[in-house]
Amino acid sequence: MQIKSIKVKQCLSLLKFSIVARRDRLNNHNHQLYFTFYELYKLPYSMNFKTFKKHLPVFTRSLFYVAVVAIIVLLLPREGEFNYQYELNRPWAHGLLTAPFDFEIYKSQTTIDREQSTLLRNYAPYFEIDSAKQAAYFLSLEEYLSANKHLSFFLRQSFNKIYSRGIISAVLFDSLKNQNITKINIISPNRNVESYSLTDIYTPGTAYTQVLKDAPSYLDNADFHLYIGENLTYDSIASGDAKHELLKNYSETSGLVQRGEKIIERGEILTPELYNILNSLKRESDRYNYSATQLAWTLTGEIIIIAIIVLLFFLYLNLFRTELFNSFRHLFFLFLQILLIVAMTAIVTRLSLLHYFIVPFTLLPVIIRVFYDSRTALFAHICTVMMVSFMTDNQFQFVVIQITAGMTAVSSLKDLTQRSQLIQTALYVFITCLLMFLASELIVEKSIENLDYQSILYFALSSVFLLLASNLIYVFEKLFGLVSAITLVELTNVNQDPLLAFSEKAPGSFQHSLQVSNLAAEAARKIGANSLLVRTGALYHDIGKLNNPEFFIENQMGGTNPLMELDSVEAAQRIICHVADGVRIARHYHLPEQIINFIATHHGNNKTKFFYNSFINANPGVKPDDALFSYPGPLPNSKETAILMMADAVEARMRALTKFTAESINNHVEEMVEMQIADGQFRNAPINFRDVELVKQVFKDKLKSIYHTRIEYPSVKVM
Repeated sequence: MQIKSIKVKQCLSLLKFSIVARRDRLNNHNHQLYFTFYELYKLPYSMNFKTFKKHLPVFTRSLFYVAVVAIIVLLLPREGEFNYQYELNRPWAHGLLTAPFDFEIYKSQTTIDREQSTLLRNYAPYFEIDSAKQAAYFLSLEEYLSANKHLSFFLRQSFNKIYSRGIISAVLFDSLKNQNITKINIISPNRNVESYSLTDIYTPGTAYTQVLKDAPSYLDNADFHLYIGENLTYDSIASGDAKHELLKNYSETSGLVQRGEKIIERGEILTPELYNILNSLKRESDRYNYSATQLAWTLTGEIIIIAIIVLLFFLYLNLFRTELFNSFRHLFFLFLQILLIVAMTAIVTRLSLLHYFIVPFTLLPVIIRVFYDSRTALFAHICTVMMVSFMTDNQFQFVVIQITAGMTAVSSLKDLTQRSQLIQTALYVFITCLLMFLASELIVEKSIENLDYQSILYFALSSVFLLLASNLIYVFEKLFGLVSAITLVELTNVNQDPLLAFSEKAPGSFQHSLQVSNLAAEAARKIGANSLLVRTGALYHDIGKLNNPEFFIENQMGGTNPLMELDSVEAAQRIICHVADGVRIARHYHLPEQIINFIATHHGNNKTKFFYNSFINANPGVKPDDALFSYPGPLPNSKETAILMMADAVEARMRALTKFTAESINNHVEEMVEMQIADGQFRNAPINFRDVELVKQVFKDKLKSIYHTRIEYPSVKVM
């Protein structure tokens, strides 16, 4: 009954670790996951489902490829959008420009304002007498005069005079004067029109002053100003018609440029005339309606170019970075970086608010380099720069500057282990962009006097934006389950909570992990694997021994071994469960999946040989159930996890040696590694025989230096 219970637990553990297994190598792990379910539950597996599953990765990647190409093509500028940068009285920095279609040359706004002002010199706006307002003022005046009859004659005469000329507001009067209008037309209630000089028209203030000027002395204290107000209102319809009549024959264009006609060629100075022609072309390009055929051919060309560039990146990943190509998560992350840069450039160029040099193009190779390798980062950067160049006006200059900047960024980040390194990288990128820009400008300008210093400011801002990579790296780590060198360095700090607990509760196992990390890191460095990753994984690989440290001999300090009091099956299970415990502890401390992968794979599906052999010896003639004595796996699936398995086994068994000589160490390393190879532990790992031989040699050299013999100190002889 006890054996049956343990078997069920073992099966559940096998299922759990198969699901937890890293999915970086999609083909191998998907098949392993399937076979685990098949062995446990004997599920039926039809030929149709097999066929569908076989072609599913191809279908999803093809669909993803089409989506990426479509998004980039949509972000590219359509033919007719004007993407040239130019300035008045500076040389034209681009190639020969001819008119893509017929367009009129628009006059500058200054010219339009000057010419229209000349035509409107005789313009006179229209005002209408507001009889109702005027009658209201006179009615109020009569009420005032009824109480002041001695003022009646003079005020009636004065008010008739000023109201007959007309009164407008002071604000409107000043506005007309500022527009150099000297005459206005007044429409009487009977619709007759009379023309008056603006100086003959009153405002309430000037009307009151005029009355006081002509008034006798006894009117000095009279408050008749309360009955003076505007009686003229602006007639916008009549005034607009009059202005339109004067301007109806005025043209805002001054000529025509025919399709194919030369506009400007490289090096020509942009005179006001050429500058105006370019402005006219830009204005017309934004609203030019191409035929459906022209748009179709333009779109076809863009699709072909983008499809080829994206396909080349797909092929690169498939041929040289298979683990990335087989993982849709990594594939999506890589193309997300490309799409973000293309989208930022599209926004900047379409808004025309800033120069495209302000976009931090080197952000892409920096982020990809942090998570992957220099070759992938540079290849992705070159592909992105080629696609983005279609949005720029000086494509040659842009490509040269950005590719060299990308090369500088990748070269300066061999290993990003400190966030402060980004400052150094940003400085190198700025210097590279500055030098390449100045050199290309000198070739065109032939002088340093006409350099575009504003672009230097854009390069500086772009380099500053590169510092955002630190925050973006953290965000992408959480979103995509990636791990950067910065995070690995932080995890190797022994003051981390899990490592502190490990060193206190299981000091022997912790020391073993330190030794394994040193061995594995040196071996990884030798064969070109990720030494920092394997060092970090080695530090945590046995952290599951925290739960029951007394079951492991390195923590027993020479005392009794509690496993000896258990039967072989139960003792084997107690040892095996440290892998599952390690995964649980790692998840509790939110360790990255890459580190958890080391914990889950460091024993593969090896047997606990001590208890397996003990069971056979204690039960002669009884065939043991191998599953009860085997670790659940999965097998190592990378060079780094394979190195850790070798280092763990070699270092652990070294303690069983009774004599440390060069020969015994060599034999020990050879025996342990060859045993793992014979058991098929590395069949899912991309490690070759040459790598294995180099790893073994590193182990031998390191172990000989650790376990070297010392001379015996002589004792003092008693005389």
